[in-house]
Amino acid sequence: MTARRLAAALLALILVSSVVPVQAQAPRVERLDNGFTIIVRENALAPIVAMSLLVRTGTRWERPEQVGISNFLHAVMVKGTTTRSGARLAEEIAAMGGKISASGDTDYSEVKSSALARFWKPLLGLSAELAITPALAANEVDAERDWLLSRIQRRRDNARSRAFDELYAALYGAHPYALPSIGTAASLPRIDHAALVQHYRTYYQPQNMILSVSGQVPADEVVAEARRLFGPMAGGGAVATPVSVVPAPAGRRLVIEQPAQQTQILVGALAPALDHPDHAAVKVLGTVLGGGMAGRLFSELRDRRGLAYAASSFYEAVPGPGALILYLGTAPENAAKAEDALAQEIDKIRSARVSEAELARAKNYVAGRYELDRSTNERQAWYAGFYTIAGVGTAYPERYRKELDRVTADDVLRVAKAYMATLTTVVLKPPAAR
Repeated sequence: MTARRLAAALLALILVSSVVPVQAQAPRVERLDNGFTIIVRENALAPIVAMSLLVRTGTRWERPEQVGISNFLHAVMVKGTTTRSGARLAEEIAAMGGKISASGDTDYSEVKSSALARFWKPLLGLSAELAITPALAANEVDAERDWLLSRIQRRRDNARSRAFDELYAALYGAHPYALPSIGTAASLPRIDHAALVQHYRTYYQPQNMILSVSGQVPADEVVAEARRLFGPMAGGGAVATPVSVVPAPAGRRLVIEQPAQQTQILVGALAPALDHPDHAAVKVLGTVLGGGMAGRLFSELRDRRGLAYAASSFYEAVPGPGALILYLGTAPENAAKAEDALAQEIDKIRSARVSEAELARAKNYVAGRYELDRSTNERQAWYAGFYTIAGVGTAYPERYRKELDRVTADDVLRVAKAYMATLTTVVLKPPAAR
């Protein structure tokens, strides 16, 4: 590592390690008689309010033949309510200095909104209106389907996006995490207006919904208003999370040809879920390998050997089995060398303990990124709702910090051996010249 690069890495380490964990007041959590959950976090630092209404529906509840229905439903929902058109809804929220959107994901679907804090009550009212009385107009369905199908095609045409989709499919097999939350070109044409309405009626039940609010707001008043808006909702039957097939490591290597400027190399391994005791240690493991410019893949494969344009790692917190993914973007002529070098780095991390300095850097990097990501009201609202959906509770951040502090070099070596024993590889490259 050059002196300039070393200085930059040390400066980044100092900045990250100096981040002070968020010490905000613990959020207030209320559960109404009909099962609707309200979470409010008061934050007096900025005159902003953010709301995240999470619903237990997403890819985990979908079958392959109708995958994408949750996201499709929410694309239609934002087109208006029974009393307001989508344009009017957007205008009223824009007048509050805010925004609103809705989408379906893997473990939840979300209606999220934000505005100046003094408008928290009308913002909450509009969010509730969108959730409780969406128009779900039949004449909006075909246009939204066409738009989503164009997004699917663009994602397939993008080499990096397609490589990740192919890896998830190979890694998870029959598990719902293998399916794209946006849907597929085969599934969306099967979903009609009646299916969307039925999906809404099934999952938009109060006991299936969580409203999380963060901002410069009075918690007591927000809870009272949310109770007034959502309390009258009639409870329905409980919606259970389906029991999914447990994915098994396949150890496959897939090569896909697609026109592209670069070769995409992804190596993935099944990893612990959010609430697993090994979660923090695997997070540190992934960071040692691909966390920022000081990660081994970046410093060794990109900086020192010039084998990659991009080098990073991904390990998202999910309620089901996670995935640790190592990623390289490289020139086609360097692909074979880059893949071999990546395999060497994996062998190293599985055979030798990391140094105490490298361990400290990785732990500080993880802690700093986590706190920075949670520094806005929008992300605070989402995190509180997501942790509730995932079943770990709003106190999870403190638990996670403690688990991260306890990670040792021996832990990193142990989880590297345990979770990186069977790997799935996807190589997406341009077709060979003929």
